[in-house]
Amino acid sequence: MLKRVQHRFLPGQESLAQEASVSVDMVLLGAVLALLAIGLVMVGSASMDVSSATYGDPLRIVFKQLLFMVVGLLAMGGVMLVPVRRIQQLSWVGLLVAFFLLVVVLMVGREINGSVRWIPLGFFNLQASEAAKLCVVIYLAGYLVRHLDEVRTRWSGFIKPMLVMTGLALLLLAEPDLGALVVLTVAVMGMIFLAGARFHQFLVMIVGVVILIALMIWMEPYRMARITSYMDPWAHAFGSGYQLTQALIAFGRGAWFGEGLGNSIQKLFYLPEAHTDFVFAVLAEEFGVIGSLMVLGLFLFVAWRALQLGSRAEVRGMLFHGFVAYGIALLFASQALINLAVNTGLLPTKGLALPMISYGGSSLIVNCLAFGILLRIDFERRLTKDTEVKPVAGRKSQERKTSEAAGGNTNG
Repeated sequence: MLKRVQHRFLPGQESLAQEASVSVDMVLLGAVLALLAIGLVMVGSASMDVSSATYGDPLRIVFKQLLFMVVGLLAMGGVMLVPVRRIQQLSWVGLLVAFFLLVVVLMVGREINGSVRWIPLGFFNLQASEAAKLCVVIYLAGYLVRHLDEVRTRWSGFIKPMLVMTGLALLLLAEPDLGALVVLTVAVMGMIFLAGARFHQFLVMIVGVVILIALMIWMEPYRMARITSYMDPWAHAFGSGYQLTQALIAFGRGAWFGEGLGNSIQKLFYLPEAHTDFVFAVLAEEFGVIGSLMVLGLFLFVAWRALQLGSRAEVRGMLFHGFVAYGIALLFASQALINLAVNTGLLPTKGLALPMISYGGSSLIVNCLAFGILLRIDFERRLTKDTEVKPVAGRKSQERKTSEAAGGNTNG
């Protein structure tokens, strides 16, 4: 089912063939599956002692991760059968779902480590912000298609999605979940920029976001403590800088080739959250610089490939397809790079999972859904390879149309 996807034709497409099938992007799919496999191995390695101490079973956590992976792959395969046009028709529902989840989590959410981010569902806890981010990307892609000219030429088209983001930001900060807010802001800003917003509008937004983030850090003592420990973690090695110093020790022990799979010392209750937020530090300790760079290369390749698929779709005039692909790429890349930067001490400590690698059902399943949509987007783009498509409604094409309307046909 993953190699070849059956296309469900929409009205007006029956002439293509009744039972046409087109190969999906096996290169992207292979890279995603490789990340999933690496994640399962590393969660198993990093969690055995914690799992044994917590549940009395060293394989309990890795078995749960395996179950999440199976559910995620089934979700990926299922969403690949859904036409993107259907997703576009329901894009406005994405915004309602995002607000609903972020409100519900504040009402009935489960508090873990001082944050209310998870909705208890019995069999697992749903992290509301993970699902909300994908929903917002789908909604924004629909908005950009409907109001593309307004976004490119008027402030109103730029301000409207920012007002939506303000409401979402308030809900995310109430949890609090500054990391999810930063990732979502990067994705929204990037999508608007790639849609053709004017540079000075984009610059104003960047300045505003930086000021707001600085104020939010200054207003919360625990965030200021993270900044302080980030500047000199060894001065706070047994306080606010403990997690970062232990991660840096893991990187130092790994050296070039690592200690070998399963031979990490830091995962033995020295490094907190070793199988979740700081799983990359354990990977670096066990596989060294070489293994770390290979995993980093996989992340960069997947992000680049997703942007490339979005660009190809946009060139064919499939604007919604392209914008959704851009949003998924930006969500994935920003969260991955922030997590890697936190693990290596390049950014202050922040609770963000490493996509496809860290333990957790919400992040893994939502990412699998996102990549299922991405593979479907590329499938439909390949299907229209030999069919006539409308030109991209870009600035140059718009200017050309305006010029022709004003000057008339020079050949006539």
